[in-house]
Amino acid sequence: MIIHLKPSISDTRAGEIADKLNAFSFKKEGKYVLITGASLKEVPVELDSEVDESWPFDNDIQLASKTYQVEKRTVKIGNVEIGGNTNNTILIGGPCSVESEEQIRQSAELLKEMGLTSLRGGCYKPRTSPYSFQGMGLDGLKLLAKMRDEYGLSIITEARDATHIDEIIEYSDVVQVGAKAMYDQGILRACAKSNRTILIKRGFGSTLKEFVQAAEFVLSGGNDQVVLCERGLRTFETSTRFTLDLCGVAWLQEHINLPIILDPSHAMGLAYGVTPLAKACVAMGIDGLLIETHPNPKVAKSDAAQQLNHAEFKEMLKQVNPVAAAVGYKMV
Repeated sequence: MIIHLKPSISDTRAGEIADKLNAFSFKKEGKYVLITGASLKEVPVELDSEVDESWPFDNDIQLASKTYQVEKRTVKIGNVEIGGNTNNTILIGGPCSVESEEQIRQSAELLKEMGLTSLRGGCYKPRTSPYSFQGMGLDGLKLLAKMRDEYGLSIITEARDATHIDEIIEYSDVVQVGAKAMYDQGILRACAKSNRTILIKRGFGSTLKEFVQAAEFVLSGGNDQVVLCERGLRTFETSTRFTLDLCGVAWLQEHINLPIILDPSHAMGLAYGVTPLAKACVAMGIDGLLIETHPNPKVAKSDAAQQLNHAEFKEMLKQVNPVAAAVGYKMV
């Protein structure tokens, strides 16, 4: 249940009520918001005089539910707003991994030349094999921050685990919670206390309910700057890396009030399929695309097969623009 206390309720009293209900709480627009488990269906009678509004739920998808807030939330990625009534589809580009200053500078220059605003790059890589490139770590974060300062780009990078979450928050504008970290409550709770935008990727074996409940961890801490990212599920099919769940995206658009970004690069796993998938994604009226691009994918240290070269990235945007326009959206 979500409970809005009356604006007159003091901080002390709000804390007492939250303790009594074993509820999460935060203050928004001058009043306290309390969130309990979905098992609570009615406000206790003795609290009626202190409650402004309340919403019962059948499950623990609550703050992200359109039952609570029917309008899609507006979220900032750097200086760009998505969601709400913006009709913006943000294109976030950059390599899978930050590999060198020369490589990430070429990516930053590409985005700046194309009029785009958001650069992605992994510094702590959650690789399946311990023998694969694990990322440049803090040195990579510092390179991303340097590109932000020089080119005015917002920075998106992934947290691998909770041991370096404070570094990620310090150096990035958007914290990406990767598919393998979606259940890491240390990361989620740290993100909930931060003022950063949080992009949560769906785990490749996660249900939609589990996916959104990861977002609830962040929302319930008072951080409403949360974006969901669909990046493909593991199915019986082996010809592609994953299977992009556009059916799931349609369900999220109907029931959930968070902006949705899609990642066709990881879903397909092969560069030739990224542009066709991107067009299909944009046709659904989504809030963003996450596309991997590398100056020379053949020498990339991670996910080489799925990264577009810079010419292909430009061509992809050229093909996607009219699709976005057809559904009333603008690529930014």
